[in-house]
Amino acid sequence: MRGLRLEGVRKSWEGFSLDVDLHVGEGEYFIILGPTGSGKTLLLRTILGFHRADEGAITLNGSDITNEPPEDRGLGYVPQNQALFPHMTVRQNIGFGLKVRGSGEGELHQTVNEILGLLGLEELADRRPSTLSGGERQKVALGRALALRPPVILLDEPLSNIDAESRRRLRGELKRLHRELELTFIHVTHDQAEAYNLASKIAVMRGGRLAQIGGAREVFSNPRDEETARFLGYENILLAETAGREDGLTRLVVEGTAFLSDTEVEEGEAVIALRNDALSLSREQPREAHNVLKGLVTDYSDLGPVVTVSVDVGVVLNVDVSKNQFMELGLADDDPVWLHFSPGSVKVLE
Repeated sequence: MRGLRLEGVRKSWEGFSLDVDLHVGEGEYFIILGPTGSGKTLLLRTILGFHRADEGAITLNGSDITNEPPEDRGLGYVPQNQALFPHMTVRQNIGFGLKVRGSGEGELHQTVNEILGLLGLEELADRRPSTLSGGERQKVALGRALALRPPVILLDEPLSNIDAESRRRLRGELKRLHRELELTFIHVTHDQAEAYNLASKIAVMRGGRLAQIGGAREVFSNPRDEETARFLGYENILLAETAGREDGLTRLVVEGTAFLSDTEVEEGEAVIALRNDALSLSREQPREAHNVLKGLVTDYSDLGPVVTVSVDVGVVLNVDVSKNQFMELGLADDDPVWLHFSPGSVKVLE
């Protein structure tokens, strides 16, 4: 089967244990998303062969590479710190792997020129890394990996050490390269926005294991468990009691406040989650038929372009509004407001 496959791969390293089954299909932009210390980099280094798996098998396009040395695995790698040679020019850095592989001068020159053009680095070709910006250095590191034309490229936090504008531009470059070159990208990050914008598929990693795998929208919209939901930004996580059905929806009661969900739930306790940005806030009572709750503002936190407003509706819920909306509403503590949200936004967790 085409793509990269890990079956029963286990690795113990410095007191940490990795236990992973994973299939990355050919041509996917696959993101491994998790907090610091979740095992993302150890997984990447085990795939690359920098660490040998204790158990299990790693195959690439049907070929077993479990025991192959890193240089024979046919994988491209862009490390977090770029690892460029400071004494070499951009052109020499990009061509280094080709030179080591023994490519002829003609092939080397042609390939490097193609990569320089592909990444828009022609004017920087004769400069050294110390004279480049963080984003430019990252593009050179990416170019060095691309020059070897591997079927899979692994990127370790490629956008983490550059400024916001360079990050935005490089994110666009990664999207374009994935689309034009039809390569398989495996990209490690802790940044949810980065994952959502780039991934065709996401694996959420926690404690050395993959807690959830799926399409980007599916994972963000339907977290499987409480810990995954919290990591993905769900601040409103509540313990509820099921209380039958109403209008084809499940009625879930939290401390006397009812929530309606379009998920069918067995009787008993259930953990529910709502994203802050799934709730809407207004001064006037909305016309929606379901999940319309009146409450009082108890607190607010200015987070730049977004303000998180805490509202007591019998239980305290956090809702994100834009800075402009917050100012237009003129909200203050103890102000009466209305919250409303769709039944589909009330997620029931395992």
